[in-house]
Amino acid sequence: MFGLTFDKLLVIGVIAVFVLGPERLPHYASQLARLVRNLRQMADGAKDRLRDEMGPEFDDVDWKKLDPRQYDPRRIIREALIDDDPKPVSVVRPAGESAYVKRQRLAAEGEAAPFDNEAT
Repeated sequence: MFGLTFDKLLVIGVIAVFVLGPERLPHYASQLARLVRNLRQMADGAKDRLRDEMGPEFDDVDWKKLDPRQYDPRRIIREALIDDDPKPVSVVRPAGESAYVKRQRLAAEGEAAPFDNEAT
């Protein structure tokens, strides 16, 4: 839990003894225990309320599937970009020549490119 090992907890305990002192340490330890107990009761209460509101569907939900720690953004993007049945791409070409090709042809023939007075 939170990457705390026994060694780290021991160091935190020793620091707490020096900072708080041996007189106040039991009081703060009991407050910490009370806080943890209250947090557990709140989590259990929220779970019970959710179970009451969802009804029988609560047991059907796969909670491990909804765990946000399992999501890999790279995998999600990869799956979104890869399409199982690729559709053929058809290129639609306009009838006639493009404006660029027309300008190139007119320039080769020595004529001026068409100009629209109302466009500007």
